[in-house]
Amino acid sequence: GPIEDPPGALHVVAADRAVDSVLARYVDRALDRAEDGEAAAVLLRIDTPGGSIDAMKDIVGRIEGASVPVVAWVGPPGAAAVSAGAFVALAGHVAAMAPNTTIGAATPVTGAGEDIEGALGRKVTNDAVAFARGVAELRGRNADWAEAAVREARSATPSEALELGVVDLLAATEGELLAAVEGREVELIGGRAATLRVEGAPRVEHPFNLLERVLAIVSDPLVVSLLLLVGLIGIGAELFVAPGTFVPGTAGAIALLLAFLGLGTLLPGEAALALAGLAVALVALELALPTGGVLGAGAAVALALALAVLLWLGGGDTGGGTLGVPRGLLVLAGMLAALTLLVAAFVGVLAVRYLAPTRKPGDTRPEGYT
Repeated sequence: GPIEDPPGALHVVAADRAVDSVLARYVDRALDRAEDGEAAAVLLRIDTPGGSIDAMKDIVGRIEGASVPVVAWVGPPGAAAVSAGAFVALAGHVAAMAPNTTIGAATPVTGAGEDIEGALGRKVTNDAVAFARGVAELRGRNADWAEAAVREARSATPSEALELGVVDLLAATEGELLAAVEGREVELIGGRAATLRVEGAPRVEHPFNLLERVLAIVSDPLVVSLLLLVGLIGIGAELFVAPGTFVPGTAGAIALLLAFLGLGTLLPGEAALALAGLAVALVALELALPTGGVLGAGAAVALALALAVLLWLGGGDTGGGTLGVPRGLLVLAGMLAALTLLVAAFVGVLAVRYLAPTRKPGDTRPEGYT
């Protein structure tokens, strides 16, 4: 079941990777748990080179709508909140920076890091400017600097950011930060005021759970590219090089679904359903076209992946609670699905080996005649 956290705790969340759908999911899960546990505050430690605009908007919106205070800290020393990460830092109810850190350089670029040209570039830039000004104004921060960070890729050192009103304070360590914000009053969503009481509070760390670690690997651009390549080659080989062997096609289909999961085209729940559907289709094909267990093995792999995702999604904090399904129910469903597949495979083997006709229609020769 869900982990019980002590009320009034400080929940520590690390945004220390590229801003993508995996980070957005992690931040959402961590804030959900902090709110459920009546946390005193969330310390969001930021060190990111930026990333997806859509994922950044999800994270910023989640922070702005949080019912617990979020203290955004660009740290430790040497960290950076650039590009999309700058918006995340500006969204905190309190924004702070450690020495030798940077913030800014939020000009939108393509996935290859190139400028977006023409009308599309102007459209994306103007949208980012409006969003940046909105985030800064909501927290009473320097909206003109936020606009310049987008239009001119302006960056700021900690002292510059403090002087310009981009951040609220400087703190070299987490301890120094907590001492500095103790007793500070912030305004939460809906105008509700909250006073920060974080010094000496119990501490709750939020590491990536297993599903998020897997998604982080699968969503790596190199891994996604390899999965897409394996998927396309596998299906191509099945169609044009070695039709009827089923091995490359089965591997290719599973690889493509994992690639779509990594790209974010499929959400984890959708990927689980797609993998389960693939498992059912492979079992049906195995029964219709006995392949010596190749398709059955592929079905087992696809079903195992689907059940793993569902278990992590429905397993409280260890899985994120996205589906809100009790773990026991998911385990029972997984056992039933596995049992169904085993029974179906067993019946299929019996039908093929012992119940299928041994003579062709119209063949009048006695059995065993050669």
